Amino acid sequence: MKPLVKLWWLSLVLVSSLAYAQKGNILMVIAQEGFRDEELTIPKAMFEEKGYKVEIASKAMGEAKGMLGLRVKPDLALKEVDLKKYKALIFVGGVGAKDYFGDQIALRLAREAVDQGKVVGAICLASGILARAEILKGKKATVWPSEAETLKQKGAIYTGKPVEVDGKIVTANGPEAAKAFAERVLELLER
Repeated sequence: MKPLVKLWWLSLVLVSSLAYAQKGNILMVIAQEGFRDEELTIPKAMFEEKGYKVEIASKAMGEAKGMLGLRVKPDLALKEVDLKKYKALIFVGGVGAKDYFGDQIALRLAREAVDQGKVVGAICLASGILARAEILKGKKATVWPSEAETLKQKGAIYTGKPVEVDGKIVTANGPEAAKAFAERVLELLER
């Protein structure tokens, strides 16, 4: 390759990679034990494919374990999260999501993300976190069926759909909806 062509090519690659890196950061919150593997992996892969940097937070920095055996080392502890760094806050479901139902840090982050105009998402049982954070009042939302009553009691308009979008809040009802959930989050981010 001629030096001038090589230099042009390297410049193009550098500009492309900078544009790729500048789309922004997404924070995905998982339980230390019992998050739903595909509710993390499918959206994460889709977000990264579109040029977003994904960071994973959990209650602690120790290895987190998914319901189906996936092991993940979180990038940061929930108490260290600075929401200003992220365009979206996503809560991953699975039985472990219940650990955040009364977690004051998780509930505060959900409220602050809404207050800051960020995209906020929750899939499966994690929609219960948003309900308990009092951010689903008067909003259409969906959740894993066992939490439907909680959403209603907390003022949400429960639809039972696989995925629901109301404003900048995206909820989904379980692992089968992971791809559609990620697509809706991306649509909001790319408006």
